Amino acid sequence: MAEIINQDTFEEKVLGGGVTVVDFFAVWCGPCRMLAPILEEVEAAHPDIRFVKVDIDQSPELAMRYGVMSVPTLMKFADGQPAGTSIGLVPREELEAFIA
Repeated sequence: MAEIINQDTFEEKVLGGGVTVVDFFAVWCGPCRMLAPILEEVEAAHPDIRFVKVDIDQSPELAMRYGVMSVPTLMKFADGQPAGTSIGLVPREELEAFIA
């Protein structure tokens, strides 16, 4: 299961290199809860990719920095740089294509 990170750990966990998928979510968000099990399946199938979560209510500065306007928003980072964004609830096939 993806680790929940915040402003203090974002640089180390996301910008340090490799490929990381960041799930910007909120606990009150229905589509976020629906996306969670799909993300867990994809995470289990891709041990080479780091998956982390950012609660936008607990870390609004990160949401602002990366222009997150709605949740769920997934951002893929490659070698510390944003490499793609997916907004909203998506089926597993689209999520697999997004992280590929």
